[in-house]
Amino acid sequence: MKRAVRTMLSLMLALAPIPAGAQSQGDDKVVNVARDDPDMAAAIAQARASLDQFLALSDAPPAGTADYKLKVAVKDGDTSEHFWIIPFHKTATGFAGTLANEPQAVHNVTAGQELEFTRDDISDWGYTRNGRQVGSFTVCVLFKTISKEEADYYRENYGFNC
Repeated sequence: MKRAVRTMLSLMLALAPIPAGAQSQGDDKVVNVARDDPDMAAAIAQARASLDQFLALSDAPPAGTADYKLKVAVKDGDTSEHFWIIPFHKTATGFAGTLANEPQAVHNVTAGQELEFTRDDISDWGYTRNGRQVGSFTVCVLFKTISKEEADYYRENYGFNC
């Protein structure tokens, strides 16, 4: 019997640049998603297509914006898990930043670790504008996989419009 290959994405919204260990367990939820999920593939494509505009904003944040973050894929063998990186910065060869989630599926990284990554590893981006979420395309897809009550909680408490 062949096992379905899956990937895990963190729903943890990491809205403020606080240490990963200080994140509330109630707000850090990991959701399994099939690697070939068409909605997730579309969300990642949308994030990547608009990455240059996001990076330009993060270089010179307009008034009323905050909490700029990137989501990156980390692979450990055949397993992938996507994490928010907060804060992040550009490097000579790509990017680096602090892993803001506690790993659930991969064992080659730890929460709070400084991680170097490339543009190809980026699967999403997000920030807040006047208290509302912008970007975080993969989170909106994950709302389809969790209960309505959980999705409503994230919408109400974190400013999602999806």
